[in-house]
Amino acid sequence: MKDKSTFDPTRQQEDLSSKIVIGLERISQAFKVLLWNKAKEFGLSPIQIQILIFVAHHKSEHNNVSALAQEFNVTKPTISDAIRILDKKSLIIKDYSSEDNRSYTILLSSLGSEIVKSTQHFAGGLSDFFDDVMPEEKEGFFKVLTQLISKLNKEGILTVQRTCFACKFYEKTRANHYCHLLEKQLKHEDIRLDCIEFEERP
Repeated sequence: MKDKSTFDPTRQQEDLSSKIVIGLERISQAFKVLLWNKAKEFGLSPIQIQILIFVAHHKSEHNNVSALAQEFNVTKPTISDAIRILDKKSLIIKDYSSEDNRSYTILLSSLGSEIVKSTQHFAGGLSDFFDDVMPEEKEGFFKVLTQLISKLNKEGILTVQRTCFACKFYEKTRANHYCHLLEKQLKHEDIRLDCIEFEERP
């Protein structure tokens, strides 16, 4: 069966892992469709919408060309082009106040903040679905999902990882998980995938 592709329907009939992978691909497609629909509504590209939403919710240290290129796994020229359009539309402000006057931090303009308010819930339908899932099923799904994300990060497929597992404050314990910053035991559902206090483990 290993000779057959995951995308071969005959393999999927015999292999639950293949069905799960195909399911994840379908969800990825749905995410793209939702993002595209919202982007078209405001005359922007998907990456431009993603940049605005990201800048609105993350520290300034992450809001520059290099960090954003790594975050979205695209080239710096791609991010630079997107930022140029956002700047032209007066949706962002370039802050050159850092020590390196060749680089800048991206800030939202008041108009950019309004766009974020109107676009940041584009995936709300997916969230709404999980509101109706039984807690134990949701917790089991989240546990597998966090393990998959961690594995993809270790393999270098996902380049950015601000989750507990890669943080210097995290410790795996017999009981479960422990955060030395919060000074408390964590249940698996407490594991964060995008933590604002994250500091990479040395």
